[in-house]
Amino acid sequence: MSHALKQVFNKDKTFRPKRKFEPGTQRFELHKKAQASLNAGLDLKVAVQLPPGEEQNDWVAVHVVDFFNRINLIYGTISDYCTEQSCPVMSGGPKYEYRWQDEHKYRKPTALSAPQYMNLLMDWIEVQINNEDIFPTNVGTPFPKNFLPVVKKILSRLFRVFVHVYIHHFDRITQMGSEAHVNTCYKHFYYFVKEFNLIDTKELEPLVSVWVGSGY
Repeated sequence: MSHALKQVFNKDKTFRPKRKFEPGTQRFELHKKAQASLNAGLDLKVAVQLPPGEEQNDWVAVHVVDFFNRINLIYGTISDYCTEQSCPVMSGGPKYEYRWQDEHKYRKPTALSAPQYMNLLMDWIEVQINNEDIFPTNVGTPFPKNFLPVVKKILSRLFRVFVHVYIHHFDRITQMGSEAHVNTCYKHFYYFVKEFNLIDTKELEPLVSVWVGSGY
């Protein structure tokens, strides 16, 4: 990780507190296992695969929380440059505009600025991952039937953060010398969602050009 990125990350500049795994729990052990695979420099296509003997939903839950934390940090590094003036619409270039919809204030898809969208998104995800009825933390508590649909919605919306950062703020990421870290995080995310079929291929199209010729 670059010195500049370390400086920013050490400020812990996130929108929301990081969700942590309780030591001694199965999720904590899975989290450590996932981190060990990454730190060992394993091919990311291999690192995302379900370890033998583990439950898929547990593995998915650990990664959803980890991606939330990491993407939160990445957006935090450029949030000062993502303003109502610079980004009046949450988009990924002229072809892709993302509208916000929820069960409360915005019942119909609504055009918002990128900062507004990001704040609502991080709020919404935090509620989901802290909801024991969706992300149970006690060993033996079954996952609900709607677990994967919720996960797919979380990940598809987190993907939009990558789209916005790459299309509108990558110059800032490059200035910080952080592009390798962001690229690796996206590569990890991409291989994970493809491994478990968690985002439709069509939804991933906005960043296809980013990887043309990259071998990813």
